[in-house]
Amino acid sequence: MPTFSGTAAGPCFEPRAASNGPLFEREVATSGPRFQLRRIIALALSLAAAMLLLGACSAARLAYNQAPSFTYWWLDGYVDFTGAQSPPARADIKHFFAWHRNAELPIYAQRLAQWQTLAQQDITAEQACNEIGAIRASLNRMSERGVAPLTSLALQLTPAQLDHMQRHQAKGDEKFEKNFLRAPSAQRLEDRLERAIDRYEMLYGSLNEAQRQQLKAGLQQSVWDPQRTQAERQRRQATMLQTIREVQAAHSAAFAVNSSRDPPPDAVNALRSWSQQLQNSPSPGYPAYSAALVKDSCTQFAALHNSTSAEQRQHAVGVLKGYEGDLRALVAQD
Repeated sequence: MPTFSGTAAGPCFEPRAASNGPLFEREVATSGPRFQLRRIIALALSLAAAMLLLGACSAARLAYNQAPSFTYWWLDGYVDFTGAQSPPARADIKHFFAWHRNAELPIYAQRLAQWQTLAQQDITAEQACNEIGAIRASLNRMSERGVAPLTSLALQLTPAQLDHMQRHQAKGDEKFEKNFLRAPSAQRLEDRLERAIDRYEMLYGSLNEAQRQQLKAGLQQSVWDPQRTQAERQRRQATMLQTIREVQAAHSAAFAVNSSRDPPPDAVNALRSWSQQLQNSPSPGYPAYSAALVKDSCTQFAALHNSTSAEQRQHAVGVLKGYEGDLRALVAQD
């Protein structure tokens, strides 16, 4: 029964760059502005905002219903749509969320019901890690659903738009460096601890001093390396731009005269391969480092959960039940 990170569809282990608690280290490596399938069309982004950052159930449902518009404006800020690109982008996003509401939300609701049972008992690190597999499978389904429309968009991007994306990436890199590389180590630790406490308390309610110290110790012992993370971010960003340019060179002329507007299969496969590298980095040693972060997260979450009181666990059950109800209500709206 994972804690809330504000990234994946519903509560999950996948961490955000803004979180950086012991359960939130891993996705720092994959966050920041980029042409990421899981971030561009993302439920990971929009549902997180709906379910985790907004407290009230009605607000969460409203946010999910507005997620197509939110996703469009996020993506527009990243690539700066032309007038011709805007309508098909809106349509693709709308279709994605229609599929997601019907195909994925019922699965999340079922898992939230299961987590309510897990929340009432001690768990092992292995149990915690098992939940990551299910969440990752959902992310893979979303990536696969989005790869074709995103390939179509990639084939239409102009050199000016690619330059705009690169500048956007540079700003994200600068922000990451400011937050995680330049600040004094003591300040970075306190910032990460504060964020971790905030997110755990969304699930369990108030943490006691012993639990806060346990979180701090976990952060101090974490294998997370911000310099390594930044290098991987920049590699992925560069590879993304290179992949788009190669796809355009090979396929943009044929795509321009394709009346169906379906992207060439080879172009789709190229974007798919790039996306798959987000979970399976070709950087030497990085897969082992990523696996160590996940193992760290599972161990630390299980330890924190097992330290919770009956009252804290009941609080978690109530939170999970509320989110389950939200998801079922959203499915019923269709």
